[in-house]
Amino acid sequence: MAEIRFNNALRESAGHFGIELSTETVRALSEYYDLLSHWNERLHLVAPCEPEELATRHVLESLLLLKFLPPNATFADVGSGAGLPAIPCLIARPDLSATMIESSQKKSVFLREAVNQLGIISRATIMAKRFEDTRLSGVAFVSCRALDQFMNQLPTLIDWAPLKSTLLFFGGEALKKRLESLSVQYGEILIPLSEKRFIFTVTKS
Repeated sequence: MAEIRFNNALRESAGHFGIELSTETVRALSEYYDLLSHWNERLHLVAPCEPEELATRHVLESLLLLKFLPPNATFADVGSGAGLPAIPCLIARPDLSATMIESSQKKSVFLREAVNQLGIISRATIMAKRFEDTRLSGVAFVSCRALDQFMNQLPTLIDWAPLKSTLLFFGGEALKKRLESLSVQYGEILIPLSEKRFIFTVTKS
């Protein structure tokens, strides 16, 4: 029943996000939902929520990144945790590749299991490290949705990102004020079905 509710919410709400989902994509996202629900009981990957909220607040919001990623893009996702936003994006767009950086060893085990089970392992790299301890090349985009201590880490994350990369951050008014305090130029789009939550874009020059 939960899976049916999740699938129905995906289909019913996708239009609000300007997203088209094929039958195959819904099936794969449903498989991801099952994996996440199973592992969430012991790893607390996402806060407990109803299937409808997970479909909209987590999965469809993650898929908003597709609007920013050109064909064959490679991106890094910092603080991947449950695989959001990277895994839904990889499911929906077979041309994309991603490096998921997650400092928690336990959550990294989930990420490896998920990309393997979902058949996207050839396009996914899992790095079980703090992002500060990694070095990336050939990455044009960096996403971040749920990094621990994000506000404190933000200056370090911007410094760490490759030159000329575009950073894609999920957040609200507090993140907007933090970006302004750093004198960072940014763009923003309002996340559908929300009032004060945005995706912020920062291009590192």
